[in-house]
Amino acid sequence: MKIKKNDMVMIIAGNDRGKTGKILKVFPKSNKVIIEGINMRKRHTKPTQKNPQGGILEKEAPINASNVMMLDPKTNEPTRLGAQIILDEKTGKKKRARVSKVSGEMIQ
Repeated sequence: MKIKKNDMVMIIAGNDRGKTGKILKVFPKSNKVIIEGINMRKRHTKPTQKNPQGGILEKEAPINASNVMMLDPKTNEPTRLGAQIILDEKTGKKKRARVSKVSGEMIQ
């Protein structure tokens, strides 16, 4: 899975197609992600000590990672991701960096 938490992504399939948002949580085993404000579902909850009112709450539901595409930091358009091996100046070790296929820009 090439996308990580706090990445800006665009939805490319499903009901929310074309919307963008920040990844809140990643589930690598099930290949799903939760995106801020996307795929909202209503949850009927009983009153509890934490939420004494109860009622209907809206929260984000997971979406398959294949339905999202990373946004290029330079052009702000959807892009595929590649990997590039770079040499870390501080430690002298090789590191793997994510690279945008559109602009060639490195993504932290």
